[in-house]
Amino acid sequence: MPRSTLTAEQIVRAAIELLDDEGLDGLNMRSLGKRLDSAATAIYWHIKTKDELVRLAADAIWDEVEVPDPDSTDWRTAATAMATGMHAMLTRHPWYGQAFGSHLVYGAGKARFDDRTLAVYEKAGFAADDADRAAATVFVFVLGSALGAAAQVSLTRRMRSRNEDPDVLLADAMARSAEVAKDFPRLSRRLGTPAARGYTAAPDRSFSFGLQAVLDGFAFRLGGAGSD
Repeated sequence: MPRSTLTAEQIVRAAIELLDDEGLDGLNMRSLGKRLDSAATAIYWHIKTKDELVRLAADAIWDEVEVPDPDSTDWRTAATAMATGMHAMLTRHPWYGQAFGSHLVYGAGKARFDDRTLAVYEKAGFAADDADRAAATVFVFVLGSALGAAAQVSLTRRMRSRNEDPDVLLADAMARSAEVAKDFPRLSRRLGTPAARGYTAAPDRSFSFGLQAVLDGFAFRLGGAGSD
């Protein structure tokens, strides 16, 4: 595809697909050009550096998160919807956590999400500074909750790049972990649970439990009731 017909939007969309498939380490202009059927030089005509490309891709995926109108619903329903949408987006794009920790990530997509989040917590009754704190608390919780799935993808990809069988290696690691856990009473009682059978697994409904606990805390601070 010649540079005259290639657009920055097409490049960013292809970069997101490549990042989903290969992770942050797999993103380079040559591979991206092959995916676009274009020379790498045509990409540089629109986007000058890999860092800029990662920033644009990391910002674009925020447009996938629906942001409810805080005036059309209660604050807690809106906060739950936005946090759940963010979690789903991060699960679809497990490379974001790595990008967030290694690149400067900003742009209109994330700004839209952040602004609406602040509106939700201000509507709840938080003063501006506390709305900032509430938004940051939920953001960190959701980001952390999505790291398990991201770690699983990253580990599997790394093992395959070394021609290793991830299923065999992970099964061996879990077996060794189970042996270690037998010396610890609370862990040993959980050895047969689903969460104990996966390297990055967590108990069922961990995300929803944690999110509602956080929002219960917010409601308590605001003088309201917790969840039913």
